[in-house]
Amino acid sequence: MNSKAWLHAFRLRTLPLSLSCIGMAGFLAAAIDKFDPLVFILCCVTTVFLQLLSNLANDYGDSIHGADHAERKGPSRAVQSGLISITQMRNAVIVFSILSLVSGIILLIISFGTDWRAILFFLSLGLLSIVAAIGYTVGKKPYGYIGLGDISVLIFFGLVGVMGSFYLFTHQISWQIVLPALSCGLFSIAVLNVNNIRDIDSDRTAGKYSIPVRIGKEKASIYHAILLTSGVASAVVYTLLNYQTPYQFLFLLTSPLLIRNALAIHQKISSELDPFLKQMALSTLLFVFLFGIGLMTV
Repeated sequence: MNSKAWLHAFRLRTLPLSLSCIGMAGFLAAAIDKFDPLVFILCCVTTVFLQLLSNLANDYGDSIHGADHAERKGPSRAVQSGLISITQMRNAVIVFSILSLVSGIILLIISFGTDWRAILFFLSLGLLSIVAAIGYTVGKKPYGYIGLGDISVLIFFGLVGVMGSFYLFTHQISWQIVLPALSCGLFSIAVLNVNNIRDIDSDRTAGKYSIPVRIGKEKASIYHAILLTSGVASAVVYTLLNYQTPYQFLFLLTSPLLIRNALAIHQKISSELDPFLKQMALSTLLFVFLFGIGLMTV
């Protein structure tokens, strides 16, 4: 077994992004004294499994559909480079689907006990998350190839990720939580947008019609700036609605990082954008951390 090849295929640099929505939910729950460390750990484990599943399925699907090839601007994929066979990658997708499901079921039992209605509802969401992770690039009609990836990311890395996790902690929901959930979702779309702008030429060749392929790099750069601005604005509105101390605006300290990212996407050519994918993911995690620290000062 080539452990380096598998670590490469896992694309660990995407994990800060997947953990951001759990961190946001944890901070929001802690702000009302509903934080549960065991639920938090299980949320993180389940989310990591789902993210790894998504990354492996993406590697598998893009290799089958031809989006990964020698002209692709980003780092080479494991199947594309021959380090991992298609059969091995397909088996890994199955394994991580099972791990995600088992971890999710344990999480639901710990959170809800014998409340079977809640368990069945969240189990349905979990199964839908697994289907979404695989269906992005796998299957006869992968939705990532028709430009629906952004909507999926908003739903699962934003609304479901934050609001669903918040409910696992608190067994209650506040519609104001939509705002920080939108922040996480919009920043997650921004990470995907960097990826799609970077791969715009190879995706167009492979028939993968992401939003940047459809609208071009210049408009995709404007779209990127709108995503970042809207993400910050959502957090600002939430903070104004719940304002008690100036420290709640600590998350604005990440603004220079977000501006740097937006300028890079606008100014640099596609082949130079790969480092800014990681930078955007880490900036999102820092944003969530500072947002949470601000909540803890209330």
